[in-house]
Amino acid sequence: MTESSLYESWVNSLAYGFRNKGLTCQIKTDGTACQRSECGVFGMWFSFYLRETDGGIMSTIEEQLKALREETLASLKQISAENKKELQELRVSVLGKKGSLTEILKGMKDVSAEMRPVIGKHVNEARDVLTAAFEESAKLLEEKKVEAQLASESIDVTLPGRPVATGHRHILTQTSEEIEDIFIGMGYQVVDGFEVEQDYYNFERMNLPKDHPARDMQDTFYITEEILLRTHTSPVQARAMDAHDFSKGPLKMISPGRVFRRDTDDATHSHQFHQIEGLVVGKNISMADLQGTLQLIVQKMFGEERQIRLRPSYFPFTEPSVEVDVSCFKCGGAGCNVCKKTGWIEIMGAGMVHPRVLEMSGIDATVYSGFAFGLGQERVAMLRYGINDIRGFYQGMSTSQNSLNND
Repeated sequence: MTESSLYESWVNSLAYGFRNKGLTCQIKTDGTACQRSECGVFGMWFSFYLRETDGGIMSTIEEQLKALREETLASLKQISAENKKELQELRVSVLGKKGSLTEILKGMKDVSAEMRPVIGKHVNEARDVLTAAFEESAKLLEEKKVEAQLASESIDVTLPGRPVATGHRHILTQTSEEIEDIFIGMGYQVVDGFEVEQDYYNFERMNLPKDHPARDMQDTFYITEEILLRTHTSPVQARAMDAHDFSKGPLKMISPGRVFRRDTDDATHSHQFHQIEGLVVGKNISMADLQGTLQLIVQKMFGEERQIRLRPSYFPFTEPSVEVDVSCFKCGGAGCNVCKKTGWIEIMGAGMVHPRVLEMSGIDATVYSGFAFGLGQERVAMLRYGINDIRGFYQGMSTSQNSLNND
């Protein structure tokens, strides 16, 4: 080791001792200032050395901070809006735990305790400036990105819009609403009822006591021995007759809704289907009134040229009872595959309300009479639109539905 390096090492060690270890003159032990000329000269020289050393380190750190600010700000100006990742990488390299600013801070270990707050202030100011610069750059990059996107994706608002595909009401809903509108136009009221019904209203009030064999034709789903899923909407009629005030006029109503039967699903049968039943009760209601009403309904639904035919039948709740046929709307009565070569299509059942049914509602059957009828929406829709499988109404028929609406 050379003489100069030995001297420098000695001076640095001595400086460290005076600065950090509290070294004092070894001759004076009472704590007073040493008056020896050699100690005074050395103390003055060494104080100057310390000031020069701290000042040099501080100057170096300030220069490094200034250079870091200038380089970082210049780099920020060169980053484009498409390189947000580059901005993040630069932020980490400058302000991160292993970044440039952290490396500069490591130089503070060589600074005296008195000078550290001063240098720390400069470092904090530099960190605040750089943090603000990065935030501002991120904001500007985002704005440039949005401006570029708006410029590239600009549209002509005067162009006609693309048509939006819309759905249609289900064909059964359309059929039901059309039938309801016909009856409302004739002065009927639309009355809703319960799908879960009592055995009493579903069967017994329809002249079907518990041991009646006709119940087998309407076997249904029972929840308990007295609660079931209704097999027809006739219970609504029984409740309506109970509530109606006949002193204010006749009862004219229809009761649309879903009904249930324990049946095997196939092309023409379903365990659930929709039904609309009609009821008129008043004074002097006759079979002629029923026939005229049915004729009007059929013509409204299938065309003015359609005719009806009544055939004797049996229903426990009407007497007499009839099956209603309509002249074939495809062949006009000549005979075809739709009407099975007969020229007629069965459309609904009807009849005069059984006196027993009236009496169970407290209505005097010698004064009042009435007629009732029932038809299924699925039956009407299948005949009108040529649908050959009832399951299509419930299992999806979007293609055929669209074609029907377009027609």
